[in-house]
Amino acid sequence: MVKTGHVPAVQQLTYQPLGGVPRPVEVLTFDRLRELSAGGTQRADFHVVAVVDRGHGAVTVDFRRHRLGPRSAVWIPPGAVHRWDDIEELSGRLVLFVPSAPATPATRRLSAAPNQAPTWTVGPDWPLLTAALDHLELEAAAGPSELAALLLSALLLRLDPPGRDPEPDDSLFALFRDRVEEGFRTHRDAGYYARALGYAPRTLSRAVQRATGGTAKAYLTERVVLEAERLLAHDGVTAARCARELGFPDATSFSVFFRTATGLPPARWLAQWRDAPTGHEPTS
Repeated sequence: MVKTGHVPAVQQLTYQPLGGVPRPVEVLTFDRLRELSAGGTQRADFHVVAVVDRGHGAVTVDFRRHRLGPRSAVWIPPGAVHRWDDIEELSGRLVLFVPSAPATPATRRLSAAPNQAPTWTVGPDWPLLTAALDHLELEAAAGPSELAALLLSALLLRLDPPGRDPEPDDSLFALFRDRVEEGFRTHRDAGYYARALGYAPRTLSRAVQRATGGTAKAYLTERVVLEAERLLAHDGVTAARCARELGFPDATSFSVFFRTATGLPPARWLAQWRDAPTGHEPTS
């Protein structure tokens, strides 16, 4: 399934299919995950999609704990810090796939979209979703093929996660979101993104307000804070290194920014997160 490079705080997982056969998609059960998982907090370079048939449990994704139950779906994108807190009772399947695996433009956009909800409950499409998952599992087990990529795309469309591409009238927010993902390490000024996209700052602000309920500045701050938390979660990543990674002039500037946004200095946030057995954020 994966190759694990152990870090005291976070395990870095690298996609490596079982048996060494190159294939972009792999399907496994929660029983198999329990056999393979050493527990702890992880960060992977591949997507993890899980579908729960039965049981109750929890998963923490980017420091927020989510309860899981029958018909729960989970989507953990590459780079997200996550931990399977409670999976002893869960029955279902997980799909692991590399970012290049989806075969259609729509599913590639969906997979690349940041900030989509990590967990949700599947609605009336449940029978069609499980049928798509059954077919994908059979094809993925048969070996690498174009059909597996196509069936993965069908599954992703059936999942229909909240937070997917906005409606056409919110296309400006989609452009802003994508540009932020490319540039948040060097640009934290909403005016920069308005100019880059060719819109008036007020027009951009309205688009972000419609899509998120908040301001463009708040969206930028949340994205930078999330990346800072991900970096801090790795043992040995200091405030000085975070400052360099995120484009701050020095550690002091980064620490002031982080404390203003979260209410805690970086070192205290890190200590609180490590001391919390199930994540320090509120439970959803």
